[in-house]
Amino acid sequence: MKQNQKTVRIGCAAAFWGDTNTAAAQLVQKGNVDYLVFDYLAEITMSILAAKRMKDPNDGYAVDFVEYVMAPLMAQIKAQKIRVVANAGGVNPLACKQALEAAAAKAGVELRVAVVLGDDLLARKDEFADCRELGGSAAPPPNLVSMNAYLGALPIARALDAGAEIVVTGRCVDSALVLGPLMHEFGWRQDEYDKLAAGSVAGHIIECGAQCTGGNFTDWELVREGFPDMGFPVVDVASDGSFVVGKPEGTGGLVSVHSVLEQMLYEIGDPRAYILPDVVCDFTGVKLEQVGENRVRVSGARGYPPTATYKVSATYPAGMRCAALFMIGGIDAARKGRASASAVVEKVRRQLLEAGLGDFTGVDIHCIGAEETYGPHARPGAAATREVVVKIVVQHPSAKATRLFAREIVQAATAMSPGFTGYFGGGRPEPSMIPKLFSTLVPKDRVAIDVAIGQERFAVPVPTAGGFVPPAAEPEDLPVVAADGGSVPLVRLAVARSGDKGDHANIGVAARRPEYLPYIKAALSSRAVRDYFAHVLAGGAQGRVERWELPGSNSLNFMLYNALGGGGACSLRTDPQGKAFAQMLLDFPVPVARGLV
Repeated sequence: MKQNQKTVRIGCAAAFWGDTNTAAAQLVQKGNVDYLVFDYLAEITMSILAAKRMKDPNDGYAVDFVEYVMAPLMAQIKAQKIRVVANAGGVNPLACKQALEAAAAKAGVELRVAVVLGDDLLARKDEFADCRELGGSAAPPPNLVSMNAYLGALPIARALDAGAEIVVTGRCVDSALVLGPLMHEFGWRQDEYDKLAAGSVAGHIIECGAQCTGGNFTDWELVREGFPDMGFPVVDVASDGSFVVGKPEGTGGLVSVHSVLEQMLYEIGDPRAYILPDVVCDFTGVKLEQVGENRVRVSGARGYPPTATYKVSATYPAGMRCAALFMIGGIDAARKGRASASAVVEKVRRQLLEAGLGDFTGVDIHCIGAEETYGPHARPGAAATREVVVKIVVQHPSAKATRLFAREIVQAATAMSPGFTGYFGGGRPEPSMIPKLFSTLVPKDRVAIDVAIGQERFAVPVPTAGGFVPPAAEPEDLPVVAADGGSVPLVRLAVARSGDKGDHANIGVAARRPEYLPYIKAALSSRAVRDYFAHVLAGGAQGRVERWELPGSNSLNFMLYNALGGGGACSLRTDPQGKAFAQMLLDFPVPVARGLV
């Protein structure tokens, strides 16, 4: 540990598997970082990597992390004494370790690589047959292709304690990639919950890369000139857990209170109880302060004892899908597109039934450009657009059925509506397997964690007692405000960002100024948001939406339950992760007082 270091500087170079390979070089060359972290894994990624390992036992990890990111930077990383932490191990972290060691040897440098093991429970799936699906009562399906526990930061810290210069993990919570180095550097104890929460908030803010430095930002016009060279985030963390978010000098993007706050609200549920393996975080008192150009100080996180369980995400094949995209133009483009798409589906459906294959188990038709995702809130003129891209997705248990659809889709070009053109993909669409998510909880004392470093391997004990007590529900505050100034769209008063939590979507809304918050709260009740999004909610107007307040940051968080058509890779929708929900809500009319805006 660097005993005399007052702060630890950590940069994040990847938000997902497929993120730009240029970020690591930017942070190594311009970031002056102590640690470089990479977040690669999501549920869909795990299923893809599991399929790759089934074809090749030496595959199953983020190969490009080794070949295109680390290999060219090995010498610089070694010379600058930068330590690396990445969950690039996927479902085969030992193979990733071996590939990194080979790349280091080829570069002529010696780097000590450690790997965290224990998250992969697939070989033990029968031991967890007693577990039940989160939010339901279903048992794990027998045909799982991946099953991974979300591990915490403690094994990463122990690997660093053992002298690792690179730490590779399989599935772990994203924020642990930052918290692990902080526990190692500052010697934070396992029961210093406020510090663990602060480190987790730092990790949560930078885990999605440029999303906190101006990417995916409501006020994107302020940032657009920097898009070609977006700065990736760096946090300077003090021993008390407070930290400053920044980016390398001379790079594009923007680090402001609102750009950081949007990311803090991203993909969270109850902000009083953000459950992680090491700590339960309370975001409600977190404060953000602009302390310089592209520098935002964050403080005020609270922490509580964790639960006694790990969240486990498993995936399994749930039939086949086939998707087709084509453009149609001219008068009544949307009506023509939908009529043609519906006719194709009906024609194939008839053939399926005649062949005894059974009906499609899912169909989604979407005329992109006609504002159909807005449901009843689409602008009156949207349906009259003269150009749309038509998306048809079908789902069926049989690959034969989806191949039949792929063959028949092209007939629409000559046998149906005029203006049909522009097939995307260069030919017939290819069917693909649908990976479905099964989430459950597993007691921590049933998951053994090891660290392998060099030829050594040692166990890492973690606290298993738990102790978290969920907070009680709070009544919704709906202030009475003077609203004699008419209505303005929410975007005039707030910034917002949305994301997914499985089949649920979250929308974080942050007031641009504190005096706007009462008007936002009065207008955006959970019932109002439920009614606004009834067209996407399971249950429609009877669906479920929950709202929480974060007083420290003048913001709100909403959870829209079962709003994504199954969510992620198993959803047939065009927006299966709710990424556009916040943009829709920013049109919401908010009554205000005269002269407020």
